[in-house]
Amino acid sequence: MRAGLRVTVTGGAGFIGSNLVGTLLRNPAIGKLTVIDDCSTGNTRSLGTDLTEVDFRLGSVLDADLLNQAVARADVVVHLAALGSVPRSMLAPLNSHHANATGTLHVLEAARNGGAPLVVAASSSSVYGAQPQLPRVEDSRPMPVSPYAVTKLASEAYLSAYHASFGLEVLPLRFFNVYGPRQRAGHPYAAVVPRFIDAALSGQPLCVHGTGTQSRDLTCVDTVCQVITTAIIDRVSSPWPVNLALGTRTTVLELIDVLAELLDVAIEIEHVAPRPGDVAHSQSDPTRLRDLFPGITAVPLRDGLARTIAWHRQQRANSHDLAAGPSASSTRPHTQGRPCTS
Repeated sequence: MRAGLRVTVTGGAGFIGSNLVGTLLRNPAIGKLTVIDDCSTGNTRSLGTDLTEVDFRLGSVLDADLLNQAVARADVVVHLAALGSVPRSMLAPLNSHHANATGTLHVLEAARNGGAPLVVAASSSSVYGAQPQLPRVEDSRPMPVSPYAVTKLASEAYLSAYHASFGLEVLPLRFFNVYGPRQRAGHPYAAVVPRFIDAALSGQPLCVHGTGTQSRDLTCVDTVCQVITTAIIDRVSSPWPVNLALGTRTTVLELIDVLAELLDVAIEIEHVAPRPGDVAHSQSDPTRLRDLFPGITAVPLRDGLARTIAWHRQQRANSHDLAAGPSASSTRPHTQGRPCTS
């Protein structure tokens, strides 16, 4: 076993989680790495060969016994497990509440019982909702407009309360439209960047909800992993939420223009009705982030999108090779419980 910090990552088979796992495994300061994921939205294939290097626990953060075992003796817990997507929460609010709000409470209890000194947890810029102030400042009043946003606001409140009540060090990070490699497009709740790239590579029109003038603070997953890794190693904490974005503002139509240039294809746009629960504009004030992480270097949008496109193209090439070649058996490392499926 590697010597170093013992870290548990919930949701480690998901998009952000699997990228973080890869980043942590490359850092010599990290020792034992435990991952818990129920694979309801993630998949162990996202971890690739990294799966052989971690202690993987198949299960939900709502399973207290499994969670307590995964968190026991951890130095840091990174809580990324969640049911994402505003539209998903509109269809099934209770499911989002149980996975996100109650799930966070379970993680905090496990960390408190297991003696973990720090919990880094994912929140969302969606908590700002109808708040008109731009850029978004952490101390402004949250005005959530979707059940998903409410679950993230409740999670933040639990984190702050556990710091005040039990002395647990916490770091709630408000993610802003994270994109990058390993973010898949083939499901109903796919985020805008993978959905657009997949459609463009398939020669299909890009479905734009509303006018396309809505704007987002797009954040490359590499930047997110850089911040979380620094928080783990340097024990950075804050009882109050911290925006994890660098203050950029890109409209949907501007995003499409950049993708068209990078892909070198003509892109057709199909406008449809706006989605309930979506916010018009989102932009971070990164002051608190830069105060806590002065060494952070953001990945420029064009560079991040180019890496993401390359990953999608590679995935398509791999799928084509599998479809064209002979069938072959595969092996996977042992995991506790049932195997993960897509």
